[in-house]
Amino acid sequence: MPISHAHIRTVTTVYLDAHREEKRNLEPVFDLLDTAGEITSRKEMRGHVTAGAILLDADGRVLHIHHNALGKWLLPGGHVEDTDTTLAEAALRELIEEAGLEGVAISLAHPEPIHIDIHPIPANPAKGEEDHQHIDYRFLFRLDRDADVTLQEEEVSGYAWKNVDVIEDDTLRNRVLAYL
Repeated sequence: MPISHAHIRTVTTVYLDAHREEKRNLEPVFDLLDTAGEITSRKEMRGHVTAGAILLDADGRVLHIHHNALGKWLLPGGHVEDTDTTLAEAALRELIEEAGLEGVAISLAHPEPIHIDIHPIPANPAKGEEDHQHIDYRFLFRLDRDADVTLQEEEVSGYAWKNVDVIEDDTLRNRVLAYL
């Protein structure tokens, strides 16, 4: 059973209680929740929910992966699946899959997203996808001890632990720095 609209609405509302300045930016989420069939489905081309992970190591560095389809360095994350029951669970699953961190001690630093971002995704004819929006719920995780990264090579081709200051999104970077 996919993540429910009620869960997404609750997570978004709690997030906005802490970040009221983002209310206008996130109005499209509520519009989709009210009008879309299933906003966790990648077939919903008006926009669909994704889950991202910011993983901090003991030195306060952030794991970045080189994404094959987009050809650039990103934070781990991706589409939610029908087996995911919460957005945080989806973010952790994506992190474990993409970085090969199965069985590694990872803890959720905060139960709510550290950031929610809506961004455009270009068309991907190979997947039959037109231009669309991702509503990315980003959660902050801590790596409890050093671990080896083993990449999911179908999707990613490299990884690097980078300083927080290289996070491109100002809001996300400032929130991670505030956490540290």
